[in-house]
Amino acid sequence: MTETDLALASQHVTSDKTPVQLLYEYGTKTGSEPFYMMERADGEAHQPLFIFSVTIGDVTCSGHGLSKKAAKQEAARAALKTLDLDVENSPKSQRIENNDCGAEANDQPNPVGILQELAMQRSWRLPVYIVCSEAGPDHKKEFTVICRLETLSEKGTGSSKKNAKRVAAEKMLEKLQSRSGSTEIRWNPKPQVYLENLRNSELEKILLLKRNPLSIPNTDYVQTMLELSQEQGFEVTYFDIGELTVNGQYQCLAELSTVPVTVCHGTGISCSNAHNDAAHNALQYIKIMASSK
Repeated sequence: MTETDLALASQHVTSDKTPVQLLYEYGTKTGSEPFYMMERADGEAHQPLFIFSVTIGDVTCSGHGLSKKAAKQEAARAALKTLDLDVENSPKSQRIENNDCGAEANDQPNPVGILQELAMQRSWRLPVYIVCSEAGPDHKKEFTVICRLETLSEKGTGSSKKNAKRVAAEKMLEKLQSRSGSTEIRWNPKPQVYLENLRNSELEKILLLKRNPLSIPNTDYVQTMLELSQEQGFEVTYFDIGELTVNGQYQCLAELSTVPVTVCHGTGISCSNAHNDAAHNALQYIKIMASSK
């Protein structure tokens, strides 16, 4: 440990600085500045609840609040507590040493940070990461995280939530490059598609969906959904679920980048059957929303 680290370790939290300021000072002096990320926003529009996470070294903590600022402060406070920097006594030296072990990660590109900066530069909505599953025994966990950016979604898996986020962000950057046709990202998000606006649409595919039943055997609902999404301008992403149902069937989720986001579940004797079932359920939901008055 360096003299700077030892000096920092001997400091205690003072009341005239916020948790965010204190954590930033600690990160600057140890060479591992904190990185904040909005996980999601829950609640009603008039009373939202924001959830933020902060990563500093090998430590990741989260906090929630009625504003983004309050949620960041709570996340920073939780990280300070984990680092033992919020008590009058000195932090435990062993814990500081363990945190320094992750310093080499700073030499590697951080896809989560790159994606965040890209969204800020382009004035996009910030990417949102959602933990959708956690499987495996305690000593060998596997986490699955969905990354949402504007109308796009990507899924990542890893042995920790942090690793899964990283994989999801990497896949999102690869998708953006693929859609741009080069390593230089030139992709621009499509306009938002509001479910309520589908009621007034006079385009061919939505009118066919309103008129025709969704009960014809052997119909390729994945193709039907693809054609409808291309016509209406939203994205459809299928996420396979690792676990089988109690009946031994495959499972998947179909996510539509509508506003609000539409997510429908599907099952089947194969992955493709599960995708078709999820697409069918999503079409049924769209049909109900487009037909209601």
